[in-house]
Amino acid sequence: MTTTTPDTDLIRRLPKAVLHDHLDGGLRPATLVELAAEIGHPLPATDPGELAAWYYAAANSGDLVRYIATFEHTIAVMGTREGLLRVAEEYVLDLAADGVVYGEVRYAPELLVHRGLTLAEVVETVQEGLAAGMAKAAAAGTPVRVGTLLCAMRMTDRSREVAGLAVAYRDAGVVGFDIAGAEDGFPPADHLAAFEYLRRENVPFTIHAGEAHGLPSIHQAVQVCGALRIGHGVRLAEDIVDGKLGRLAGWIRDRRIALEVCPTSNLQTGAATSIAEHPITLLRDLGFRVTLNTDNRLVSATTLTREMELLVTEAGWTVEDLREVTVNALKSAFIPFDERNALISDVVLPGYETVLAAGR
Repeated sequence: MTTTTPDTDLIRRLPKAVLHDHLDGGLRPATLVELAAEIGHPLPATDPGELAAWYYAAANSGDLVRYIATFEHTIAVMGTREGLLRVAEEYVLDLAADGVVYGEVRYAPELLVHRGLTLAEVVETVQEGLAAGMAKAAAAGTPVRVGTLLCAMRMTDRSREVAGLAVAYRDAGVVGFDIAGAEDGFPPADHLAAFEYLRRENVPFTIHAGEAHGLPSIHQAVQVCGALRIGHGVRLAEDIVDGKLGRLAGWIRDRRIALEVCPTSNLQTGAATSIAEHPITLLRDLGFRVTLNTDNRLVSATTLTREMELLVTEAGWTVEDLREVTVNALKSAFIPFDERNALISDVVLPGYETVLAAGR
């Protein structure tokens, strides 16, 4: 494995894995324009390029609450069966085009019932769209496997109901559960009943924590709720002083609890100040199970290729570092152990060797 700096073309061809990516944050701008026109929903701009620029500018406020507010328009167009099918299918095809071989997509069903669909119909429709996308990607020679995480919103009281959906559809492509939404003032322990139920039913879950709120939210997510992964978690760096880990940081590192880090998104919400100084590099250097993610590709104007390229050009990452976070993601994916191992040994590692050999 080379330690030379990879260029953009090489990065694009590397096999990738993403664990933290929101369905309603990754629509194609042109699709959003077309779907909005069909239902008569007004947008800030109707030209796809201008709309994409508006999203990126609106999300760069440094405030998580304002960042979340940009989802008003994507959620509006995802309330119909036709809209959900299209968005889900295109989601998979966009991952495949970026070289992703395994992805986990998350969304909140409770936000998508505003045009008459039931929660169950939302889940079934999304799974249908994802399956169509995976079939098309495989036929095109770019296979990608996508698992679904169902999100409950931490500001509402439907988490136990959504947890029930995760259990009901775990044999239909739903691989886990999450809570999302504004962190500050809405602690994960408010949803303890849902997490206890999921543990009893052997359904894994991750929790958004350590982005807008600090160490207490991470502690609750791990020690009170039992999260197997942490969504973002970058403020765990506050428990590290001069390279020495505090008790919480040490617990998370030593037990290989994965951190779903989203660098560009973290800059937009104010959880980090720059790519060069982003905590992801420190956490990687100290042996945490760091994974690299996009969070919201439309809102952050990003792809996994771009996230990798930013770390290479601004934080000095190498091909070995990119391979490490990719393998980390698969080690912590919410699919069976043998399937994770097969993706690592049969797809990712040989894929890296093939790309590197061709680039030499």
